[in-house]
Amino acid sequence: MKNKLSISILISNFNKEKFLVNCLKSACSQDYRNYEVILVDDNSTDNSIEIIRKFKKVKLIRVKKFKNVNPPLRQINSLINCFEKSKGKIICFLDADDIFDKKKLKMISSYFKKYENKKFVVNNVHHNKILRLKRINYRENKWPSIFPTSCISVRREFFKKFIDFSLKDRLHNLEIDARMIIFSSFYYDEFNYIENRLTNYILDEKGISSKYKILSPKWWLKRNEAYYYLKFILKKRISSGDRC
Repeated sequence: MKNKLSISILISNFNKEKFLVNCLKSACSQDYRNYEVILVDDNSTDNSIEIIRKFKKVKLIRVKKFKNVNPPLRQINSLINCFEKSKGKIICFLDADDIFDKKKLKMISSYFKKYENKKFVVNNVHHNKILRLKRINYRENKWPSIFPTSCISVRREFFKKFIDFSLKDRLHNLEIDARMIIFSSFYYDEFNYIENRLTNYILDEKGISSKYKILSPKWWLKRNEAYYYLKFILKKRISSGDRC
């Protein structure tokens, strides 16, 4: 235990009963010991609560509906709520419709122990539809593929800093995965990648990302918000001079 980094798995849920059993089984059966699972339920109206309560290892936090009705902002606020209740030195994010490989936490812990100066990493992914993600230079690519939230792991101090710059009440269409990747890439100059497929990304047709069809007005709006957030982070980096 002494040699293992403590890890917190943070999950946000809203009406994901169809996926929750497999998601929580994967979170609770990791080949690792020193970790906790914290889930915020944002006032689900399906059978989510009944399912969650069957998993004794999951710490359930129930909240009243967040003021921001837009799903991306609700997810951000849910995960911040989770984080405030967590204790782990490493934070792994898991969407309620995705699945972790059994060895994920062990490999994430090994990565952060090996690279003590790294704050952020994404891992490769399995997908129930065709999805090709690869290591790229985010500073040279105008519009790179965004790794899903469930592929992102960070050090605790990274997420504390990110919260300050998250614009959690603004940019109603920009998800937390894009914000964290932009923040890490352009505030810290850091984008790290693990080739192993440690996440099963399940495409929920009713999920947040599915609502933004390519080249639709909402799709363009989200892209515009991403560039706005990028400009915001670059200004913060220049004005602050603090990237520790």
